[in-house]
Amino acid sequence: MDTANDGIRLLTKYFSNLTEAQIQAFEELGELYIDWNAKINVISRADTGNLYCRHILHSLALAAFFGELKPGTRLLDLGTGGGFPGIPLAILYPECRFHLIDRIGKKIKVASEIAAAIGLKNVTFQHGDSGECHEKFDYVVSRAVMPLPELIKASTHNIDTKSKLKNRYSPGLACLKGGNLTEEIEAAKRPVVEIPVNEFFAEPFFETKEVVYVPFSKTR
Repeated sequence: MDTANDGIRLLTKYFSNLTEAQIQAFEELGELYIDWNAKINVISRADTGNLYCRHILHSLALAAFFGELKPGTRLLDLGTGGGFPGIPLAILYPECRFHLIDRIGKKIKVASEIAAAIGLKNVTFQHGDSGECHEKFDYVVSRAVMPLPELIKASTHNIDTKSKLKNRYSPGLACLKGGNLTEEIEAAKRPVVEIPVNEFFAEPFFETKEVVYVPFSKTR
């Protein structure tokens, strides 16, 4: 079982420039999720002892992929569940704006309560599905929500292909997936970039995990 101290050591192993405020937020995150998960199941009970590796660090694989994001970058976490990957990313990118949406109201409640408890100011929440969100974003992010072709379809109207921000990657979908993705990627019928998470993180848990990026406009 990883303690908060173990978890912070794990995070700072890969993100050595965390501020004291970010470290404190990540410390509090572990306690809050364990407390809330005892009341409302938002992550597998079997995973609570590996929260930092399997949920927090896994979410931050998207940060390892994106690298630096310009201030004002907008991200939609589609199907956030209890707040992954959105909340860890919002801690890491305080100058970016995150909107977290999920169909299950009790999960959005947990995510919003946790964000409030750690003082996150750059996150908003919505109970609903992507069709009920009419804003535009630089990126849609998600973690194990639905098959890739469906995810692309659900994301299309939310991605601002005319964004003027000069991030490393052009606007698009970036999601965390696992297992054999051959059929999903073939069915997507558009350019897809796969990056194994173990290119970023050495822990055995990530051997079958991938970041999947689908650009919606020309890459920069």
